[in-house]
Amino acid sequence: MAYVLSQLHRTGLPPLLQDAETEEEWGRKRDGIRRTWLEYIGELPNRAPVRMATLAKCLQPDHTRLQVVYDTVYGDQVTAYLLLPDERTFPRPEGGYPAMLALHPTHELGKDDIATPAGRKNRMYALELVRLGYVVLVPDALTAGERVYPGHPAFHSGPFYERHPEWSTVAKNATDHMQGLDVLCSLDFVDANAIGAIGHSFGGYNAYFLAGLDDRVKAVVSSCGFSPFAGDPHPDHWGYRDYPYTHIPKISADLAEDRVPFDFHEIAALCAPTPFFNYAGQADAIFPHWKSVAEGMFELSKLYRRLGYENRFRSYVGAGAHDFPEEIRGLAYAFLDRWVKGYRGEPK
Repeated sequence: MAYVLSQLHRTGLPPLLQDAETEEEWGRKRDGIRRTWLEYIGELPNRAPVRMATLAKCLQPDHTRLQVVYDTVYGDQVTAYLLLPDERTFPRPEGGYPAMLALHPTHELGKDDIATPAGRKNRMYALELVRLGYVVLVPDALTAGERVYPGHPAFHSGPFYERHPEWSTVAKNATDHMQGLDVLCSLDFVDANAIGAIGHSFGGYNAYFLAGLDDRVKAVVSSCGFSPFAGDPHPDHWGYRDYPYTHIPKISADLAEDRVPFDFHEIAALCAPTPFFNYAGQADAIFPHWKSVAEGMFELSKLYRRLGYENRFRSYVGAGAHDFPEEIRGLAYAFLDRWVKGYRGEPK
């Protein structure tokens, strides 16, 4: 599985269902996509045992915010907020609360951008979700919030690659987020069968990357996070960069030879048939190739339909910029309510 990038720019995305007309054939193709993905992003190491400590407790008018830290691989720790619903408004359900892993966009505030009133307009989705009755875990990604490397600006990944030259921040984030799922599943007041993931931009693609690797995610929402190589005027942002952030170093050699080993609609397809909600803006200056984005979503819709789960896929394209507007968030929360709060153990 490899493509000539300049040809993708001309002809568009390769069909997901090519050479995969049956569910069995898709299963084999999916396995191949996953192997290639892991070959490029690197290992998903065995995770650390769950160990979380609460550092501070802050009572808000409509929820409780805990400042926590928990272990992850290779002696590292994840700083996070754990947001708890107000039990007067949302009494604990039998079996536990539904939960959400809320992943922040590219901002130095990290978790504070989406979980506190200090966050930016249209970014406080973690805060909104706890007000809807979800337990929400809001981790800092490596290089953001409390996890910025000392002496470096936010989202500077150089020190990570000095320590892990054969790995990638994509796999590191996925591992840390799986560790977050471990934490949520360990809480006796959380329903381990009712956990979703949501994010915007950087958080958006990390959310669907996670859902494609861990089926404990029962639904995923990605806002302005899907960015295929095809049509992208700056595909090198996925590869090695001196500054600020390197995602997948190994992809740089391919891009230099006008090839890519996959396109991102194939990586998003690893989520299927997990319920998937995507939003993109036509005036998005960061991911401006909205026609390719829409094409990728159409390919995903055909896959979900072929698998018999058409109702689990929703894609919206708006005229706006790189944003997560209120009306789209409302649609996303309704989607999560259906597939996370309403989850009843359907087979994946």
